[in-house]
Amino acid sequence: MRDSLWSLGGLTWKELLKRVWNEIQEDEVFGRAAELAYYFLLALIPLLVFLTSVLGIIMGSGSGIRHNLFNYLASVMPGSAFQLVDATMYEVSTESTGVKLWLGVLGALWIASSGMGAITSALNVAYDVKESRPWWRQRLTAILLTIALAVLIISALLLVLAGGQIAALIARSFGFGSVFVTMWKILQWPIVLLFILVAFALIYYFAPDVREAKLQWITPGAVIGVLLWLLVSFGFRLYLHFFDSYSKTYGSLGAVIVLMLWLYLTGAAILIGGEVNAEIENQIARAGHPEAKIKGEKAPGEKDMDSSSRGNVNPDATERRTAGTT
Repeated sequence: MRDSLWSLGGLTWKELLKRVWNEIQEDEVFGRAAELAYYFLLALIPLLVFLTSVLGIIMGSGSGIRHNLFNYLASVMPGSAFQLVDATMYEVSTESTGVKLWLGVLGALWIASSGMGAITSALNVAYDVKESRPWWRQRLTAILLTIALAVLIISALLLVLAGGQIAALIARSFGFGSVFVTMWKILQWPIVLLFILVAFALIYYFAPDVREAKLQWITPGAVIGVLLWLLVSFGFRLYLHFFDSYSKTYGSLGAVIVLMLWLYLTGAAILIGGEVNAEIENQIARAGHPEAKIKGEKAPGEKDMDSSSRGNVNPDATERRTAGTT
């Protein structure tokens, strides 16, 4: 069994972050995050319509699901960006028929899977490999990942939006009392955070064209990615609360710019987490562990022929394999 990524390959956190920053510059992570922001923007409204429709079916149309969902969304998104999304959602939901709604859902799934394809390309760059899977397999992987993430999101939202009702039902059924309800309301937040970490882990495991020894549910990259996303979301929201200058600069387009910037920072957080995992595994491989991949390998000891033909394979790979057998 290969070393855990939490060993950091023997690096200190300072050394790791320095290497990751260099890789971020070399792999043009922030430029690729802008590409992700475009796909996120296209898929955002149809995705929210889909989520509110599914949750409405599960919990009932009279449960106030849309109101509760958007209350939590407002606490994360920048204010002006949320107002734009809220107004657009209202227009879409009032004018869409059932057929139009489901066509929009299918379109959102396809667009979101295109965004997942962009994440795949960026993570391949992080591992210094070139995509070699057939087009249909890459698209199928992206679609299945998108569906899996949607399931996780819906599950997390159910815990948040209906957690109190679920806890009260369980308490009444088994006679647990009010203490159980209180504990449930406290524990639902760590569980939601765990769902987000699992979503990041699935992206980092299945998206890049590399073969991992096993799936690690909570990785340093996932933790850093989630923390970065939370930090930039609340930090950006705080900044706009005191220094909202976008409306002065962009006028009526200010809300769109704020939304795009938030989506851009979200994409950057996802990609930076992938860079962290790739750099740690590269260091573990350099230390001679036979089940870890050095950059440029799709599996331990298996060089990416496309990278090799371009001369991009890390020369430490041969040295590492030799060191691992002596």
